[in-house]
Amino acid sequence: MNFKTLFIFLFCITSAFSQVQTEVAPPDYIKTITFKGNTPESQLPILKLGEYLKLEFDALNGDEEDYYYVIEHFNYDWTPSVLSKVEYLEGFDNQRILSYENSFNTLQIYSNYKLTIPNQRVRRLKISGNYMIKIYNDYDELVFSRKFMVYENKANVGVAIKRSRDVRTIQEKQSVDISISSTSMRFTNPKQTVKTVIIQNNNLNTTISGLKPMYTIGNELIYKYDTESSFWSGNEFLWFENKDIRASNTGIQFIDLKELYHNYLYTNVIRHNQPYTYNPDINGNFLVTAIDAENPSIEADYVWMHFSLLVGELSKGQELHVYGNFNNYTIDESTKMIFNAEDYKYEKQILLKQGFYNYKYVVVEPDGTIDEGAISGNFYQTENNYKVLVYYRDLGARYDKIVGLGEGNSVNITN
Repeated sequence: MNFKTLFIFLFCITSAFSQVQTEVAPPDYIKTITFKGNTPESQLPILKLGEYLKLEFDALNGDEEDYYYVIEHFNYDWTPSVLSKVEYLEGFDNQRILSYENSFNTLQIYSNYKLTIPNQRVRRLKISGNYMIKIYNDYDELVFSRKFMVYENKANVGVAIKRSRDVRTIQEKQSVDISISSTSMRFTNPKQTVKTVIIQNNNLNTTISGLKPMYTIGNELIYKYDTESSFWSGNEFLWFENKDIRASNTGIQFIDLKELYHNYLYTNVIRHNQPYTYNPDINGNFLVTAIDAENPSIEADYVWMHFSLLVGELSKGQELHVYGNFNNYTIDESTKMIFNAEDYKYEKQILLKQGFYNYKYVVVEPDGTIDEGAISGNFYQTENNYKVLVYYRDLGARYDKIVGLGEGNSVNITN
């Protein structure tokens, strides 16, 4: 009986430890999380080992609370790695975020928090791999978490964007071809030791992983799949700019002042049945900016943005959401649109900080799957950004290294 109890206990501990970690979305009073590395246009930090990381967010409750950060290391599949803290981090985490300022000359009061890594306490991250930063409050409650990746430049990763090789989706999908080589390391048994992750537009919800090399040429690994590495192309993101909240800017039809400023966007229409039109975007990202502001982090105000889409009521169980990197592509009640039967359109108001924003409308099916092309359509001409991460765990190694990063863009798509 004692042995059986011990076995069950150890099994539960092992299962809990190997559980896949997902990001925790912030509560309503935490807004505008910007998470960047050396590439300011990206909200998904993929850092070269030794580069810096910047996290910034606003707390709208006006309490000037203390927040603490913890950094954890993960395997390729986002299960916790077996490494101890001292093996991947030099210094000490679980420290208070010291840099914060209160908003200045804004209708919405908030506190802006900033964290840079490395810093005096966390001097450096020692190894590459998957990481997650977790933000806690004074009561040791997890407020939110975000993933990031650190890579070593040990492998050359070639990325080519092609039209789909499946004639059924040749007008709607883009395929990613990969070639991996290295002059400083040899890939031993690559079908077991090498893993790849393909990311479209910094969106971790739609990644493709688990692909094995189709064949090798010397020490070069080749991935040229017909369907397994194909993404739905989507359409260019819609966008608006409200750096001046007192006047109608690009994409904004009219404004109103109540307890805060309200900006009403032009009503959008379905695009999946229209021809593709090139409309430059920033691939779902956003940028905080305000006119005549020396420091937009504390001088940019919050505005109620009113989104509307002219479309008939969806089938029972389906939901319509506003989608973008402004909330890390999260689907929840804060992005769910409500059908207005009188005007025959879906509407939603979202509190956003002044700036330049990309967004699109997506349909969430009853089983939880997201159809990004149901409203916007899928067109092979769409300009998308792709990143390829290469993981390597040698035989007997204890963690997954990221040994290379490749990047491609469909603006140069070929057949």
